[in-house]
Amino acid sequence: MAILSAENIVLNQQLGSKEEAIRATGQVLVDRGYVEPAYIEKMLEREQLTTTYMGNFVAIPHGTEEAKSAVKESGISIIQVPDGVSFDGNEVKLLIGIAGKGDEHLEILSQIAIVCSEEDNVLQIVNASSKEEILAMFDEVN
Repeated sequence: MAILSAENIVLNQQLGSKEEAIRATGQVLVDRGYVEPAYIEKMLEREQLTTTYMGNFVAIPHGTEEAKSAVKESGISIIQVPDGVSFDGNEVKLLIGIAGKGDEHLEILSQIAIVCSEEDNVLQIVNASSKEEILAMFDEVN
């Protein structure tokens, strides 16, 4: 996955709330130049419409349809939360923020789904001690 690089991965974070988790995930996308700061608010809006918790300790925060104008280029951020953060009672240990230009988010989501459909893979990512280990897991999908 070319749009994922080591700079987009944040290891061993402790996040106190779902909102804090979404903001942190979005901030990586902002800091790396994928999205305008306004995208973070659209990520929070999306979460109010429907949860981005996907099961297997994974949440995939992303913006609403209206947020597309705030996307400069497609990108992914990954935040590892070994102690977990609650998404409405569901424990999330892996946050994957996505921003897609046009329909690219669909391809990004399918690649994430392949990796994260196996709980063992998710736990391997959550327990990874290096960004390279995480990158390697996503590279296997391509």
